Amino acid sequence: MLRVTDQYFWNFVFSAFFLLLVIMGAIILETESRIPLTELSIIDYVLITLASWRLTRLFVYDTITRFVREQFLDIKKVGRGYQLEKPKVGPRRTLADLFSCPWCFAMFASATVTFFYLMTAYAIFPVVLLAIAAVATFLQLLANLIGHRAEQLKQETES
Repeated sequence: MLRVTDQYFWNFVFSAFFLLLVIMGAIILETESRIPLTELSIIDYVLITLASWRLTRLFVYDTITRFVREQFLDIKKVGRGYQLEKPKVGPRRTLADLFSCPWCFAMFASATVTFFYLMTAYAIFPVVLLAIAAVATFLQLLANLIGHRAEQLKQETES
């Protein structure tokens, strides 16, 4: 029988790996960054935030990256078909959890976006592209919400 703590080892390993990457990134940025962290403007922070949000949505929710998420799932035969499910334990379970948790994945996404934004001017285009896509995504979600609410009000007035 699996215990709750059986997965803690792998969660610790991946957390330690993330912390090591952040420390290494900070050391590299100390001498190699094109923009010092202290000189970022509000526009820079907005771009990094929006790009991180869109990158998180891209890998956690979007259909186009489902193939990435599915690499960490097991195939289980159910009746005549198959079903994907998270492994019970192990490193693939931790990665499956990471790719299904927007709060968890956002840590990796924001660290990656921030590092490359500060490191190279070549990151400007993908960051701006992701930021614009984030605004477009937000507007689409807002339009869907307004449309859904309008439909609810219409149904309420008809009944």
